[in-house]
Amino acid sequence: MPLTDPKIRNAKPKEKAYRIYDEKGLYLEVSPRGGKWWRLKYRIAGKEKRLSLGTYPDTTLKQARDERDKARIKIREGIDPSSERRATKANPILKHQNTFEAIGREWLERN
Repeated sequence: MPLTDPKIRNAKPKEKAYRIYDEKGLYLEVSPRGGKWWRLKYRIAGKEKRLSLGTYPDTTLKQARDERDKARIKIREGIDPSSERRATKANPILKHQNTFEAIGREWLERN
């Protein structure tokens, strides 16, 4: 049975973290301290993986479902959404390291 907003709001913390499942791999993880995280459970290349989609209430049920659908499209195309996310986060760092200034400083340190 799909999740509803009242059911999410009324989810109280327990002694251990627990999950409330929606559909198509989407679930809400409730921590003992009361935090609520949207997660997507999926398989790619035979491995089970999880992708964080945000926290509740910052990310609504509708937004989490939209993100889930986008991720499932990528999975269907053979793209791992978590690897893609890591690559895009690392890209600005690589751009910064390949500037003329960074290369010049590196050359000065070596010579």
